[in-house]
Amino acid sequence: MDMLDFLYHTIPGRMLLKPLTAPALSKLCGRFLDSSLSHFLVRPFIQTNNIRIEDYETDHIRSFNDFFSRKIREGLRPVDPDPKHLIAPCDGLLSVWKIEKDTVLPVKQSSYTLTSLLRSHKLARHYEGGYCLVFRLCVNHYHRYCYVDSGAKSRNRRIPGVLHTVRPVALASRPVFTENSREYTLIRTDQLGTIVQMEVGAMLVGRIVNHEGKGTAVRGSEKGFFQYGGSTIILLTEPGKVQIDPAILKNSSTGNETPVKLGEVIGHAKANEPVDTEICN
Repeated sequence: MDMLDFLYHTIPGRMLLKPLTAPALSKLCGRFLDSSLSHFLVRPFIQTNNIRIEDYETDHIRSFNDFFSRKIREGLRPVDPDPKHLIAPCDGLLSVWKIEKDTVLPVKQSSYTLTSLLRSHKLARHYEGGYCLVFRLCVNHYHRYCYVDSGAKSRNRRIPGVLHTVRPVALASRPVFTENSREYTLIRTDQLGTIVQMEVGAMLVGRIVNHEGKGTAVRGSEKGFFQYGGSTIILLTEPGKVQIDPAILKNSSTGNETPVKLGEVIGHAKANEPVDTEICN
């Protein structure tokens, strides 16, 4: 039995889980990982996770968190420019589910409702019949993320919470996405409808760093980054606005995640319909 199995599947483990998922512990770990004292962790992290160091900008790495949130070299994550294409906002493992009557039912995972995810009945109702796209980032993934399209964006709405791991062992036993700290914004696009783009923290992720507040999103430009830990990005699309790649849907229906990279095409716009401007205010 590994440590996560112990924490989530045994009584003594669950007793330890509460302090381990508390934001205070993540903040404490974050202070250490921000400091130059943590630099010694970088090399073994590179080796353990088989990271191609030549793909990244590393001139100003002074701490572990500097390395974890490193930037990729220009040109290595080309962004599809077609506004009728839905792109991946990050590197990660993608699963997609249809939203049925406020409920998302992941295969082999705990169910949850959009109302509990968004803390808004009105907004949740707006996305019934659409898609929920979940991008799970592991520690070896690139942890910066971009806007999925251009358009007017709302303010960043932060929902405080705890910080469970986002690995399957936790997802199978807890409604992780509705318990973890998270932040989201709405982007009103011309071709893809109004998209919810949400970042979800995870165990030992002390920070979700978003660069901008209410204003204008630019397709492919950097929205922000995570610091240490596995993390998740969730997209919600309106009903009838987007068609997801059939291969991704097939994988998701059998409980398999699809590896994707920032900027690549994962779906396309359906016939254009009037955009609801009210929910972006």
